[in-house]
Amino acid sequence: MTRSKNLAFTTPLKGNLALCDPCDDADLHRIRDLYKFIWVREGRVQLRIDHIPLELHAGELVPLTPHHRLEIPQIDAEVLILAFDSNFYCIFGHDGEVSCSGLLFNGTSELLRLELTEERAAALGRVIDDLRAEYEVADGLREEMLRMQLKRFIILCTRFARERFAVHADREKLFDIVRRYYVLVDEHFRTRKRVQDYAGLLNRSPKTLANLFAAYGQPSPLSIIRDRVNAEARRLLLYTSKSAKEIAYLLGYEDTAAFSRFFAKMNGESITAFRRREKRE
Repeated sequence: MTRSKNLAFTTPLKGNLALCDPCDDADLHRIRDLYKFIWVREGRVQLRIDHIPLELHAGELVPLTPHHRLEIPQIDAEVLILAFDSNFYCIFGHDGEVSCSGLLFNGTSELLRLELTEERAAALGRVIDDLRAEYEVADGLREEMLRMQLKRFIILCTRFARERFAVHADREKLFDIVRRYYVLVDEHFRTRKRVQDYAGLLNRSPKTLANLFAAYGQPSPLSIIRDRVNAEARRLLLYTSKSAKEIAYLLGYEDTAAFSRFFAKMNGESITAFRRREKRE
């Protein structure tokens, strides 16, 4: 496999953009805390995301947030990773432009897998080519041109995701409620664990939200909250040395026993058993 020249760009304000094609361990460490698009262009690759195995095939693309911990034990496929941070391009500050928060990027364990047709892959490939070309131009306009190419890539992926959920122009506003719900859960899951809390923030009833999520084939609003809490609990248990009591407090549980019961119900094993098993693997 021929290795393409990787791209790494840092702005004066510490914004970062990286294109790894393919990646090695040093690349993965460097982009660990960035937003990422993982695109398998040829072959298949075995990943571990938050210690959960995932196999991606050629033509599949997965977006990840900085919360997701990515591991690629062995790279024997053509895998392209486009990564960036909020200092380079803030997806929340530019939500009106790209509308990807909550759709492409959210902190739950339910990953969005996009299957790219030849036409879609070609469109993204043109953006990558333009991104590489702009990187070679060393002038004062390069930063903004690179940002524009990243924005194009994000918008295309957002369109592909909307097509997957059959979001037509006349239903964009309804689907936007689903997207905003994910954003609000990411923001408030530590302190708000009831659907009615988010329904109030969205000026909708819990029943309306449940019907809307069912119409788009999404998990129930309550399961999204629980999944987000559980995903954060697993990450804290896997990647920190914090005790169950400390994690319970961070996740908004005053009672450690209540948190332990929640974790066991969600994962089918106790916190102690989970940590012991994961350390062995």
